[in-house]
Amino acid sequence: MKNEMNLTEGNLYKKLWIFVIPLIFAGLLQLLYTACDLIVCGQFGSEHSVAAISATNALINLIINLFMGLSVGANVLMARAYGADDKQKSERIVYTAMSFSIIIGIVVGIFGASLSHIFLAWMKTPADVIDLSSQYLFIYFLGLPFLMIYNFGAAILRAIGDTKRPFIFLSISGLINVLLNLFLVIVLHLDVGGVAIATISSQAVSATLVFISIIKNKSFFEFDFKNFKIYKKEAIEIIKIGLPTGLQSVIMSISNVLIQSSVNSLGTAVLDGNGASASLESFIWMAMNQSCHACIAFVSANYGAKKIQNIKKCILYSLSIILIVWFVSSGIILMFDDQLILLYLKDDFYGLEYAKKRLTIIATTYYLCGIMDLFAYSLRGLGYSAIPAIVSLIGTCFFRIFWIYTIFVQEQFNNIEWLALSYPISWLITASVLLVLLIIFYRVVKNKMNLYLKDITNN
Repeated sequence: MKNEMNLTEGNLYKKLWIFVIPLIFAGLLQLLYTACDLIVCGQFGSEHSVAAISATNALINLIINLFMGLSVGANVLMARAYGADDKQKSERIVYTAMSFSIIIGIVVGIFGASLSHIFLAWMKTPADVIDLSSQYLFIYFLGLPFLMIYNFGAAILRAIGDTKRPFIFLSISGLINVLLNLFLVIVLHLDVGGVAIATISSQAVSATLVFISIIKNKSFFEFDFKNFKIYKKEAIEIIKIGLPTGLQSVIMSISNVLIQSSVNSLGTAVLDGNGASASLESFIWMAMNQSCHACIAFVSANYGAKKIQNIKKCILYSLSIILIVWFVSSGIILMFDDQLILLYLKDDFYGLEYAKKRLTIIATTYYLCGIMDLFAYSLRGLGYSAIPAIVSLIGTCFFRIFWIYTIFVQEQFNNIEWLALSYPISWLITASVLLVLLIIFYRVVKNKMNLYLKDITNN
């Protein structure tokens, strides 16, 4: 019980901060897996090992994001059950979600590992890095079940207000990841393969710890292996909420694969710089995105508790948190951009130049992405999952694809700066549309809840 938090009563702004701080640090630690891979390879690995790992990022996200959307569905449903104090339903959600994580992790892991080299060839990965990229990707996908188990398990714990234990587990596994990286690359000279082994080994630790926490939980829900199976009703509900989110992520990843292919076409130096910049930017995004995860948990819990007055507060409070998080994180990264980039690239000053060009554009406008994600997550918390997915697809994915094939292909715009500009423009367009929809559907939900409460009072 001491790990749980009431998400519907008390000082919600204070609780959001208490909830989100360990969530942010947990997300940042998860990012350190890849960042540590890049830094260790950049300092002690072979030439262009940073480019080899960077070339896999968009493809990894493309394949796993479809199924990670289901963990969002599990989080929303669990938070609603928690807000409604429905213990029986919460247990069925836990069994279904953890069953999903194991099955999906194994199937997708085998699929991704077996086709890794073919996928990288389709993406026009440079010949001097494709073998290393394929090696990293093959090992990474073999460890995918651990990543899935952790993320689904952490989503369940977050839904009941427990963000501390996932953070502790990632702290432990993050330390293991760093130590293994240094040992496998510096001592055993395993290069890209070594950091991949370190990553999946540390993910196995965090997955084991979060699974133990689930099965030993004795407070809001209790785990019994006799009932450990997929429940049809809960599975359909998780898919209904999570699948549109996953499909949105997949199509967004497709646009990112096209962007990655465009980056690959600009040469290895640009690929090095783009990879370093993208890794640094991801820390800003992760901090903001975890704030969105906090918002969806609070919105979903208050939706389940029929407390409409709290939903608006949670969205506005989360917006202020996102802006604060963006200002602090982007300010630190831009202040020390040279030093941070050279952690990845060592003495590659050509790569440094390209990284700074991209980083300046993305970091200074990233708050638009945070706001866009907040509006989308808020709509999902209100029960509208397909709508933000469709809007995001049109406003971000299709726009970026349009940009690549109309603007970027022009000779005068065929550079990293114009490619990076496609991001903030797409965020602004999408956020504007989502804000209008959020206002409309918030009023719809408010009217429905008022009618429900009126009927309860009359009866």
